[in-house]
Amino acid sequence: MSVSITPLEDRIVVKSLEAEQTTASGLVIPDTAKEKPQEGEVLAVGPGRFNDNGTERVPLDVKVGDKVIYSKYGGTEVKYGGEEYLILSARDVLAIVG
Repeated sequence: MSVSITPLEDRIVVKSLEAEQTTASGLVIPDTAKEKPQEGEVLAVGPGRFNDNGTERVPLDVKVGDKVIYSKYGGTEVKYGGEEYLILSARDVLAIVG
């Protein structure tokens, strides 16, 4: 999946993975009781921020296609082309699921 949003500096665009709809025992979880997902797939990556000297960019640890776990309240939710995306700072990514 490709997206026409290009993040700046050390930001990434993530598509959240859907939260589980039922419990292990088969109970359906209503939308109002679901927790906000904290896992998603990286769709776009910025070029990285400049180092302290401002001379070169610091590369990011994630790449397009990685599945990541991110901070619960990190990022900004945006709607674009009928889809919902999350724009995160690379600092909000906690782990790569692999």
